[in-house]
Formats: sequence, structure tokens, C-alpha cells
Amino acid sequence: MLRILLCLLIAFTAFPARAQQELLQDPQSYEKAYYAKRCTEVRYGSAFIARIDVNNDGIEDAVTNSSEVMCDGVRGPDCTAEGCPYNFYLQVKEGGYLMVATAQIYAYDFIKRFGNMVFVLKMHPKYCERKEGEAPCQMTVRVRGTRFLTISKK
Repeated sequence: MLRILLCLLIAFTAFPARAQQELLQDPQSYEKAYYAKRCTEVRYGSAFIARIDVNNDGIEDAVTNSSEVMCDGVRGPDCTAEGCPYNFYLQVKEGGYLMVATAQIYAYDFIKRFGNMVFVLKMHPKYCERKEGEAPCQMTVRVRGTRFLTISKK
């Protein structure tokens, strides 16, 4: 289980850890405030935030994509050869959002499999025990409650 968490939840030191523990009113405002403090000039692409039901509970959640941030002329300032940080926020019934995961990935698809929505995360080859330069890892993940459960990886 720890191995799965390490693969999916890569520490993203730019965001304070407290964000994962406090209830946020709006993840988009939270992240835009973060970049406003960090960047002199900041712009956001149209895919900066996706509002989707991440954990199949009928409540719209949010996923932010840092590759859609232009900070002082640099697109995706936290992106590396291993991908870009994506932050996953779950909306709670009482109102507000919790940041439940951060993953350094290339991209994701959110698709329906066997009646449930799942993520297919496209990640650095090392997450599938392959060497750099080989085909990217594709990890299929289902979110239950606040946990990311790996279904498969190839």
C-alpha cells in the first residue's frame, strides 16, 4: 500500500501541507492566490481546473493542472521531466473542498469502466519499473472516499 501511495502522491513542496488538512471554499481561488504570491505576472489556460466527480459520490470535485499556469513567462513552472503537478480536491457534503492528493504526471484520462469513473494516469516510466526513455506508465486508479486505489498499471 505504501508503494502505491508513493507512486501516486508525490510530495509537492510548493503547496503548504496545511492545505491538505483544512477545508477550502474554492480550490481554484486557493491555487490562484498561491500563484499570485509567487509570480509577478500569471495567466491560466482553459484546462487549469476540471470540475468532475472524482470519487463517484455524485458531488462535483476539482482537479487542477499546473501545466496550464504561465508564471512570469514560464509555462508550468513546477513541471519536470517526470510531468507536472496535478492537485486533486474532493468536495465534502457539508461544503468546501479537501486536497486529497498531488501527483506528478504527464496527463490523465477520466473514463468509465465497469460503471465507475476511473483515472488513467500517464506517468514517468519509473512508476512501472521501466527506464527513462521507455514508454510512459499508465496507471488506472479508482477513487473511493478519499483513497486512490490502483486497479492496474502497464
